Amino acid sequence: MAKIETLDQLRTIYGDPLEIALQKQLSALDKHCRRFIELSPFAVISSADGKGSADVSPRGDGPGFVHVLDDNTLLMPDRPGNRRLDTLTNILVNPQVGLLFFVPGMNETLRINGTAELDDDPELLNLFAHTGKLPISVIKITVEEAFLHCAKSLMRSRLWQVDAQINRKSFPTLGAIIKDQLSIEGGEEVSQEESDAHFAKSIAERG
Repeated sequence: MAKIETLDQLRTIYGDPLEIALQKQLSALDKHCRRFIELSPFAVISSADGKGSADVSPRGDGPGFVHVLDDNTLLMPDRPGNRRLDTLTNILVNPQVGLLFFVPGMNETLRINGTAELDDDPELLNLFAHTGKLPISVIKITVEEAFLHCAKSLMRSRLWQVDAQINRKSFPTLGAIIKDQLSIEGGEEVSQEESDAHFAKSIAERG
């Protein structure tokens, strides 16, 4: 068997899911999911445009940066960034999103699927006033599926292990990379120093 094209082929190779893997899926957040989100300083959000072209975006701040409004509603702040707005423009035409929450030191992750909408209601924005900087808008997510994911992938990757970290000097700075990529694409010529300074300023100003 080579290219897998049908569900029957796929199940022949992998077999059926374990019953517990199906039963653990919740339709709302329980106390464990809520606590996981309270501890999480980092998540990724996936979205897709009207044609199904997918995108994924990292989001992070202090632990609990995503606000749990109730058992079926999450509020994710959208802070100043590069203004590409990939996730936000996708949500406008296709509200389906997926989220993956991480907690440093924990190998389990929390997966959430649902629908999203955008809101700039001052009352919602002010829920994040304690951070010292209000978001521009809020991604309001209605939870449809939630479940904790087992630890295998993070254990295999040794993501949190200090001795698994690379020497940062072994990989170019973002400024150096962007300089090279702009040159390849025929973009405006900039020096590495200018590019590095741009990103350093951006991080300092936008937090």
